[in-house]
Amino acid sequence: MQELHDAPLAPLTTFRLGGPATRLLKATTDAEVVAAVAEADASGTPLLVIGGGSNLVIGDKGFDGTALRIATKGFMLSGTSLELAAGEVWTDAVARTVEAGLAGIECLAGIPGSAGATPIQNVGAYGQEVSSTITEVVAYDRHTRETVTLPNAECSFSYRHSRFKAEPDRFVVLRVRFALEEAGGLSAPLAYPETARAMGVEQGERVAASAARETVLKLRAGKGMVLDPDDHDTWSAGSFFTNPILDEAAFQDFLARVHERLGPDVTPPAFPAGDGRTKTSAAWLIDRAGFTKGYGSGPARISTKHTLALTNRGEATTEDLLALAREVVAGVHAAFGVTLVNEPVTVGVAL
Repeated sequence: MQELHDAPLAPLTTFRLGGPATRLLKATTDAEVVAAVAEADASGTPLLVIGGGSNLVIGDKGFDGTALRIATKGFMLSGTSLELAAGEVWTDAVARTVEAGLAGIECLAGIPGSAGATPIQNVGAYGQEVSSTITEVVAYDRHTRETVTLPNAECSFSYRHSRFKAEPDRFVVLRVRFALEEAGGLSAPLAYPETARAMGVEQGERVAASAARETVLKLRAGKGMVLDPDDHDTWSAGSFFTNPILDEAAFQDFLARVHERLGPDVTPPAFPAGDGRTKTSAAWLIDRAGFTKGYGSGPARISTKHTLALTNRGEATTEDLLALAREVVAGVHAAFGVTLVNEPVTVGVAL
């Protein structure tokens, strides 16, 4: 297992931000992952687990402890059953399932990061979420000190949330298992209006899975959501804020503020979220609060392609990024009474 000391962490994140770790380990097998975690726990050493680094905001002072980079490999496809090692590159795995003619995760193409991170965030985009295809998650349980297999029903999946996110110091994901669909090379029914429009079909129709994947990649690239080292709009964590979910009272207050600020004829995005709650769009809120594409004058700015992405223009510090994020949160709350919540995990810092 590779070991480095006073190791830079910024290159391991898509933001390219953050100070060094006291110690950095790189694990390439499940056994190495378990051994590293168990060692840190036994010695009382703080532990930071890193996959693809696409959802991390690390403080400028770095991490005083052991950072464990999971670089395990394993793509096992048997019929429609797929098992991925946690360190597998997610977008490559999606491409391989599409090449195999299987449906279920084709609209999750282009999402940066590792397979092991997908159940933690319940990664979703363009009408699909991994929770709809995950059957089991194999993880090391730091409380019981054993490897466990959690079926989907025990993962407590919800919008951008899971049991793994709720108990961040308990489980380290080792493998993720999925049940995909054999649909003769076709996609799952297109659930997202933008994808259907881009393909010239009706929502709910199926198209070639390969065409759905390519369309999503183009849509994401147009928003700076496909990694490109030469494009600073992609030096980000993708969507920095989750879409707010409001109860009935909060939604009515929100509507009143929208009408007061923007006029009685303006209708904000609103989608049923169950239990009488309504989901609205964080990107819409940010834009209507005055934080438009490219907003900012410093080294951390809103993406020029999408208001939901905060970006490092090349010379930013983590504190620069957080200052911008706090400004956006305060501005949206002042305008609409809604408090945005950051999607990336913060290490050593907080909004």
